[in-house]
Amino acid sequence: MSAAAAVTAADFETTVLKSEVPVLVDFWAPWCGPCRRIAPELDAVAEQLGDKVKIVKLNVDEEPDLAGQYGIQSIPALLIFKGGKQVDGMVGLAPRQVIAEKLTAHI
Repeated sequence: MSAAAAVTAADFETTVLKSEVPVLVDFWAPWCGPCRRIAPELDAVAEQLGDKVKIVKLNVDEEPDLAGQYGIQSIPALLIFKGGKQVDGMVGLAPRQVIAEKLTAHI
């Protein structure tokens, strides 16, 4: 599984919305095969970009209200937040280069 920290509704505001750096939130579930396959890609991006960004995971089964609030209908869904607002995102598997380029655009 990914080395990305887990985030819940209890700490979403502090960890994501009030972050000083852009945050990529991986909306996922343990039963989702593509979610498991994208985890190493996210780990590689986190290593590549270091402390310029945060990458966190939100389990949609444990936080359905938060997933619904952001219109998550398919997973994995990667949403990028900056300055307390959603600024970008993508759904489905993506190679690390694409993920890194999207995140870098918001640094």
